[in-house]
Parts: sequence; structure tokens; C-alpha cells
Amino acid sequence: MITLAFYNLKGGVGKTAAAINLAYLSAKEGKKTLLWDLDPQGSASFYLGVEALVKKEAKKIWTNELDLLDAVQASPYENLSVIPADLSARNADILLNDMRQSKKKLASLLTTLKKSFDIVILDCPPGISLLHENIVNAADWVLMPNIPTTLSIRSYETVSTYFKENGLDISTIKCFFSMVDHRKNLHHETMQQFYRDKIFFKNYVPYLSDVEKMGIHQAPLETYAGSSYAAQCYRDLWKEIKKNCL
Repeated sequence: MITLAFYNLKGGVGKTAAAINLAYLSAKEGKKTLLWDLDPQGSASFYLGVEALVKKEAKKIWTNELDLLDAVQASPYENLSVIPADLSARNADILLNDMRQSKKKLASLLTTLKKSFDIVILDCPPGISLLHENIVNAADWVLMPNIPTTLSIRSYETVSTYFKENGLDISTIKCFFSMVDHRKNLHHETMQQFYRDKIFFKNYVPYLSDVEKMGIHQAPLETYAGSSYAAQCYRDLWKEIKKNCL
């Protein structure tokens, strides 16, 4: 089982859209895929039309009141399952802080899934906290979408510094550009700079209305605009991720 965490210190960078679309492509290839929505906003759960079935489900997972496998639900798509989020997920840091071996709690929970799934995708909330340290310890790869702007790139540099200062394996971070607007010179200039340094994947996600319509359709892009340029970009990005991470 491979665990991929879609994460960024900064919000609004296309993290959830990437997690949904790439999870769908993984499942479409026949891989038993689980998307675990760790963000209390529940955007990934909304896109897939799934809601928690138990009150305060996210909290009960952390406190072992609910077995993780019992929280898994089928999505509308073959081979794609979901653990939805609810507002109680906002208390994850408080709950983890009260636990022994709190930095390894998520990794421990994920071990119960190894016989059931080939790929687990974590849709992570923004920030740097004890929850995120759990995510880094549990994930095989941290996939970080970045808008090619100064503040977004600065968030990548902040996370890199955090990894180095806390003895975390920085080689597990794999970055890609997201919400790329070809009309903006700054986007082109920033992308070229980081491509030269070989820090980012070559493939990227464009800023296009087809991606934004995921909220209207409550579905992965591939299901309603499979022939679009944006859908092709996700397919190309998935190929590059498979080559480097799977």
C-alpha cells in the first residue's frame, strides 16, 4: 500500500481538486483506492457526494471509538472508497496532543488498511501542526501543489525549512504547479525558475473553469469533461507521479 498526502501550508492552491482527480484516475486503472478527507471543511467529501454516517466520526476515529475500516464508504465510482470528514476533524491536534506516541497515531491507523487498499490518498488541511507531523510520518510521499506566485512558493520554502529543522525526510516532498494561468508572465517566469532547479514535476494543473465546475457536478473532472485540456493535464500529472512515486 502506498500513501500519498496532498498537502500545502497554504490553502486555496488546488489541493483537493488534485486529490479527487488523481484518486479517480488511480481507481479507474483498477487500483483499490481510498481517499481519506482529513480537512474539516469536507470539500473532498462534498465532491464525491459522501457524508459521515456517525456523529463526530472524525473524532471517534482518532480516539479509537470507531474502527477506521468501519468509517470507509463506497463512492459512486468503482474501486474508489472514501473516509469523509466532518467538523469534529478540527479537533485533531487537541486529541493527538493528549495521546502517547502522538506523532505516529496516523501511521498506526493506516496499518489497518494495508490488506484492503493499494493506494491511500490523504486530502490534508493547510497548516503546520501535530496533525501534519502525523501526516508526514505516515505518508510515503507528500505531494505539494503550488500556484506559481511569490507567496505560494514561499510556503514551499517554509515547509522545506520545517522538514530540515525537525529531521524529516525532505526527499519525500514532490511538488507540482497548480492553478497555472498562462496569461500571467509571473506564472511563466516562476515556473521556469523552479524547472531549472528540478524541484517540481514537469506536468502541472491549469487554472480553467472546467476544474472549478467540479463543485457544480460534484464529480471528478474526468467524468464530465474527459476530453478537456485540464483533464489531460491531470492524466499527464498522474503518469509522472506513478513514474516517480509508485
